Amino acid sequence: MIKKLFFTAALVGVVLWLAGFVWFAQRINAYTPDTSTRTGAIIALTGGRHRIAEAIELLNKGMADRLFISGVGRHISLDNIARRQKLGDFPRHKITLGQKALDTVGNAAETTAWLRQNRINSIRLVTSNYHVERSIIEFRAQNPDLIIIPHPVYSERVSKKWWTTWHTFSLIFAEYNKFLYVYVRTKILS
Repeated sequence: MIKKLFFTAALVGVVLWLAGFVWFAQRINAYTPDTSTRTGAIIALTGGRHRIAEAIELLNKGMADRLFISGVGRHISLDNIARRQKLGDFPRHKITLGQKALDTVGNAAETTAWLRQNRINSIRLVTSNYHVERSIIEFRAQNPDLIIIPHPVYSERVSKKWWTTWHTFSLIFAEYNKFLYVYVRTKILS
């Protein structure tokens, strides 16, 4: 009886995990972009292709008056970033580099401190599409009243047909499990 109950619970757990995984994989490729709402700042999280270039393009379009780039290496300057990313003209005086964060939790903490210092309560969060959901949870855990406009960045290296390439499948698999961990930690256990 106990074996049967354990097997049933395990089976239900696997089915729920799989359904959640499929939901997550579909959701990260189905964001409706908000191209008109201005925010107090644009926040770019380092670590993915095209994130910084996209954030600077948004700054140039006037979607916010300031850009905070979180998770920049301690010895990296804005000039290094501009050279490496082959960025064109952009308003350097509107950009601040955050150089303390080492992960998404650190991004949220570092950004929240900067937002409070500058009295900003709305952001456009620029990160990779697969990273949006976990990032939003981490940012809301640090600052529940923060208005967040997600701005996903899609990479040509991450296929929308996630089931067709091992690279994309394994990336989304790992990100989904991190998302679940953060969701449980911040929504259920806190």
